[in-house]
Amino acid sequence: MDFAEAGRRGKDVRSDCWVRIEPKAGGVRLTLNSKVEAMFGKAIRKLIREELAFFDVKDARVTVEDSGALPFVMMARIEAAVKRLNPKEKREYLPELLDSAKQPTSRDRFRRSRLYLPGNEPKFMLNAGIHKPDAVILDLEDSVAPAVKDEALIMVRNALRQIDFMGVERMVRINQLPRGLDELDPLVAANAHMILIPKCEDPEMVRDVDARIGKAIGVRRNASGAMRPLLMPIIESCLGVFNALEIARASKNVAALTIGLEDYTADLGTQRTLEAKESFWARSRVVNAARAAGVQPIDTVFSDINDMDGLRQSVLEAKGMGYEGKGCIHPRQIETIHQAFAPADAEIERAKKIVLAYRNAEARGLGVVALGAKMIDPPVVKRALRTVDLAIRTGQLAPDWDAGAGEGAK
Repeated sequence: MDFAEAGRRGKDVRSDCWVRIEPKAGGVRLTLNSKVEAMFGKAIRKLIREELAFFDVKDARVTVEDSGALPFVMMARIEAAVKRLNPKEKREYLPELLDSAKQPTSRDRFRRSRLYLPGNEPKFMLNAGIHKPDAVILDLEDSVAPAVKDEALIMVRNALRQIDFMGVERMVRINQLPRGLDELDPLVAANAHMILIPKCEDPEMVRDVDARIGKAIGVRRNASGAMRPLLMPIIESCLGVFNALEIARASKNVAALTIGLEDYTADLGTQRTLEAKESFWARSRVVNAARAAGVQPIDTVFSDINDMDGLRQSVLEAKGMGYEGKGCIHPRQIETIHQAFAPADAEIERAKKIVLAYRNAEARGLGVVALGAKMIDPPVVKRALRTVDLAIRTGQLAPDWDAGAGEGAK
C-alpha cells in the first residue's frame, strides 16, 4: 500500500483521532493538528514517535488530526494504520492493564441490563459506567462496519485495559465464527469478563470458542494472569432455537443464554412486532433451555429508545416468562429496565420471611426449612436470598432490614 489511514475525522468527531501514514524516505515527518495542542501537544508527539519506533516505522510522512483522543485511543488508531500498511505485523502496542481491569466477575451476578456500545466509537465507552448498567457490551459485530472491524478489535482491546467501567461487568460480542475465534486472544489478555457468541446455532461453536480461550490463557497466564471469561451464546436463528439446550450445556463456562429477535424473525420469514407473538415460542424455548442447563436466561433488546412504556411492558413480560435481564441500546433504557425487574412488595415480604426461616433453621442446626407448616425447598430459599439481595441493591430494602429479627435469625 502507498499509505494507510485509521480513525475518524470531521467537525462532529470527539474523543477520537485520524491517522495517516505514508512511507517516505527521510525519517519520520510528523504533522499534528490537535484540539488540545496547547496543553498536551508535546506529550502527544512523544507518544506518536514512541509507538512508531516500536513498530520500526523509520521513514514516513505521518499526519494526525486529534479531536481530544485519550492516549489509548490514539495508540489504537496508530496501530491500526501500521497494520494496514503491513498486514504481517503481529506485535501489539499495549497500554497498561489498570487495576480496575483486573477485577473478576462471577457466574451469578445480576445481569438485568447490558448496554451495547459500538466497538469503534470510543466516545460512547469513556463514561459508560456512570449510567450504572449491570454490564456493558463492547460490540465487534453488527454495530461495526466490515471495513473497520480490524480497527474496532484494537480499540476494544485497549478500552478493556484502560477504561474504568466503575465495577460494571465488561462483555464483548465477537464476530461470527470463524472470524470471532481470532479475536479472542487479545480480549482474553485484556480480561474481558464475558464473551458473547453471536448467531450461535450449534454446541460445537461454543466448544470452539471455549477451546480457543483455553489456549489463549495457556499462552498468556504467566505474562498477565489472564482470567477465563464466561460465555453467553446468542440464539438468533430457527436452528439455534431448536439446539438451545445443547448450546447452553456445551461448556461449564456458559453462564447465560440470550436471544436476538431481529435475526430470528428474519430467519423465520416474518416481521418483529410489539406484541411479539411471532417469537413467543422461541423465547419460551430459550428460557426453558437456560433454566434446564442452570444458566441465566437473558432477553433480547427493545429497539425503540423513545417508548418507555413499551419497554416496561416488554420487561414485565420477559420477567413473567422467567428471564432475568434484557439488552439495551441506549442509557436511558437502563433505569426503566432495572425498575421493571425489581421485585414487587409482596415478593419482598415473602422473601424476607423465607430468609428469616432459613437463618433460624441454620442456627438451630436443622436440615429443613419450614415456614409455618410448609417445608421450603432449597431452590426457593436461594430465590428468596436473591430477591432480598436485589431489593437491597435497588434501595427497596434497608441493608439492616433484619436488625430486629433476633440473633437466631441472622
